[in-house]
Amino acid sequence: MRSEQKMLELILDTARKDERIRAVIMNGSRANPHAPRDPFQDFDIVYLVTDVAPFKYNYDWIKRFGEIMIMQMPEDMRDPPPSNDGGFVYLMQFTDGNRIDLGIYPLAALDERLKDSLGLVILDKDGLIKPLAPASESDYVPKPPTAQAFSDCCNEFWWVSPYVAKGLWRGEIIYAKYFIRLM
Repeated sequence: MRSEQKMLELILDTARKDERIRAVIMNGSRANPHAPRDPFQDFDIVYLVTDVAPFKYNYDWIKRFGEIMIMQMPEDMRDPPPSNDGGFVYLMQFTDGNRIDLGIYPLAALDERLKDSLGLVILDKDGLIKPLAPASESDYVPKPPTAQAFSDCCNEFWWVSPYVAKGLWRGEIIYAKYFIRLM
């Protein structure tokens, strides 16, 4: 498995050498100073580019990151539906165990890409990005439900419970499991 340092060098070297890539943001657990480190952490990377189109479906271009074991391109998937936000994402799992979730977005999406509290600017070629607050988990801390939301949740639990019991009594396991999922 390539080291974190080698992966970051590869990510940054790719951006430095490509004039179309103007900034790089790292999100997620690797940007979180409080997240425990482990070999399963992926690299959540955003490249802000002058034009997204040349990066789409460019399989030769992404080969630079390593031998791909499996890949997803969420914009090609229907479940869940694509975000259609002007970006293109490659979710790449490499044979050496590393993983990069690489989002490629137009420079016009800069403000939207900076809204993540775990954002860390690791390259800004044009000095476009003002200093960010230190990376924190603030966007990810659960908020207590409102009284109405709590009441609705409890009501749904009690409403659906008899369906589960009915399914189990009838021996209809799939039916019961469906309703357990709703609880």
